[in-house]
Amino acid sequence: MTDAGGTRRGERTRTRLLDAAESLFAEKGFHGVTVRAIARQADSDPALVAYYFGGKRELFDAVLLRRAEELNEIRLAELAACEANAGPEGPTLEAIIHAFTHPLLDRSANGGPGWKSYFALVGQVTNSPEWGVAIMSKYFDPIVRRFLDAVRRALPDAPEEELFWSYHFLSGALVLTFADTGRIDALSGGLCKSSDLEAVTERMPEFLAAGFKRMAQRQSSKTQATETVR
Repeated sequence: MTDAGGTRRGERTRTRLLDAAESLFAEKGFHGVTVRAIARQADSDPALVAYYFGGKRELFDAVLLRRAEELNEIRLAELAACEANAGPEGPTLEAIIHAFTHPLLDRSANGGPGWKSYFALVGQVTNSPEWGVAIMSKYFDPIVRRFLDAVRRALPDAPEEELFWSYHFLSGALVLTFADTGRIDALSGGLCKSSDLEAVTERMPEFLAAGFKRMAQRQSSKTQATETVR
């Protein structure tokens, strides 16, 4: 009984440390946060960060991994369902993009402050030359490659270069959306709000699908023009 109680207390302490670190890292960045500040917000002892995680960098990785695993499982499931429910010609590009982006937008909108902090943190990491390649590759490359495989089947003639550039622009659109800067609020005079993720969810797949299709056509046109000259 004592061991079970101690295990539960340990799990609660670990969760509090993860929650506090997630919030502070999202607000101030990795270098703007100390282990002591994380422990204070978690109502814990700084020594427990070392006990449970090893150090600040390991805690940072644990924060990213905690939700990445859940998120990737959901995105894989939505992509699989999208393909399974499609007709013989396969899912539309819009449906594929919706399956890939919807889990992120839904959790940011409805998952509570923890998910908000998480996506803000992912946005920081994505924009950082120091962290971006290593961390995003570690946690998200497999699901991105699964998404691109589905896109290839929807756009079988699209050159690889254009698919990767199109994904690059998709990623930028997501990062800006999660930043929730309020810029569109000011530009539109309040007609649109950066916090309106329902509006984003409704529009993003259509907008991005048009971009993917146009980029593929553009490259195909270049190839045709080269062949004509020859």
